[in-house]
Amino acid sequence: MNKKALIPLGLFGVLLVFLAIGLTRDPHEIPSPLIGKPAPAFTAPVLNRPGETLSTKDMLGKVWLLNTWASWCVACRQEHPLLVEFSKTNPLPIIGLDYKDKESDGIQWLARYGNPYAVSVTDRDGRIGIDFGVYGVPESFLIDKSGIIRYKQIGPFTEEALRDKLIPLIKELEK
Repeated sequence: MNKKALIPLGLFGVLLVFLAIGLTRDPHEIPSPLIGKPAPAFTAPVLNRPGETLSTKDMLGKVWLLNTWASWCVACRQEHPLLVEFSKTNPLPIIGLDYKDKESDGIQWLARYGNPYAVSVTDRDGRIGIDFGVYGVPESFLIDKSGIIRYKQIGPFTEEALRDKLIPLIKELEK
């Protein structure tokens, strides 16, 4: 057999291996290069509190959840009641990141649907979201006491994700 004929066959075999590996992965999990790395530093204005800001430095020493949301986000409306209920158990501070939204719309949305956040900050131009690698809202990041990202939830939280992933990890990080 001609050696040149083996090259395409070999390339095809390599592609099959990559395809087989890809098919074994969960399509809802997109690996984040930020897991295990420091959360991107930010200082942002607090929603509905003129002149106040919040920064990642303010959260050092605490395990906290950064949840990106927006008043225009349909999936956020799906996730929101679950976050409101979860926040009532007070397991950790949930910081809202109002992503590419008008401040007045964000304030109205929280008044209408409830406010699970210890505080919400505004990200009008999306720069904070870009630094965190946000693909779309909602996305959430669990950050440890040292400011290291330990978990990323892409899309809305479900009861199963809270119960099986987030809550056990919070308990582990609080030790």
